[in-house]
Amino acid sequence: MKRYTIKEAAEAVGVTNETLRHYDRINLVQPSRRDTWTGYRYYTEQDVVRLKTVRALQQMDLPLREIRQVMAYDNLEDIVAFLEKAERRAEEKIASLEYSLEKIRLARQDYQAKLLAREQEDKAAVRRLPERVILLSESMEQPTLENLWSYQRHFYNQVGPDRREAFSFEDVAGVYRENGVSRLFAVCTRYEDGAGLRTLPAGDYLCASCAEEARADTEKRLRRLASAEYSADPAFTVEQVVVTALLNWSYQVQIYLGSGGDCPPPMGAGRAED
Repeated sequence: MKRYTIKEAAEAVGVTNETLRHYDRINLVQPSRRDTWTGYRYYTEQDVVRLKTVRALQQMDLPLREIRQVMAYDNLEDIVAFLEKAERRAEEKIASLEYSLEKIRLARQDYQAKLLAREQEDKAAVRRLPERVILLSESMEQPTLENLWSYQRHFYNQVGPDRREAFSFEDVAGVYRENGVSRLFAVCTRYEDGAGLRTLPAGDYLCASCAEEARADTEKRLRRLASAEYSADPAFTVEQVVVTALLNWSYQVQIYLGSGGDCPPPMGAGRAED
């Protein structure tokens, strides 16, 4: 039969030598053999099992006094009943910890989004962008996992089979916002005159990246900055979608500052010029 020194037993259980000495002193778990000449303690495999049971019960916040009473039971039925009760308590504790972990994870994600928004506050920059012709969706207002996955198909269906050959689109989506109305858009590389087209003029745009949660705040901040620093009051906002992972995306908010042409007409009036 294998015998363990106090050091080996402590390592097997994951405690210190002094912990095992304490268990011995309070008659909780005593070594099955002690050398009468040297005083060395030797533990059997059954002793190690008892030690591991004690550690498991301790991790459930049971006091050593109660554990000692249980370990002293002679009736096997009583021991089984107690361990069944302890098992249920452990399951409840695990469920509670998992619930807490999920709350912590959600809180971390929320604060990470806020941190990203704060980090981006000092990164607004003016970019010179070319003229872009976009086609506004007749029905989709905001990006979702479903409509981003097949957004080009949506726009080809919108123009209809008779005009499909007249259109092609870049792999770029975004949200066009004007007068409180939002529409998902696709950037056209080929198009013909028709409803839903807008021309985003070439010129200077005040741009900043942000997460989904910070879109509204980022737009407000950029508009204040555009007004205060550039005396600009654009009629529209562009929120270009930036795919960051398979199931995630962020935005680049673009505020038109001018110097590249006139702002497009209000939604529902006018059309893009070829």
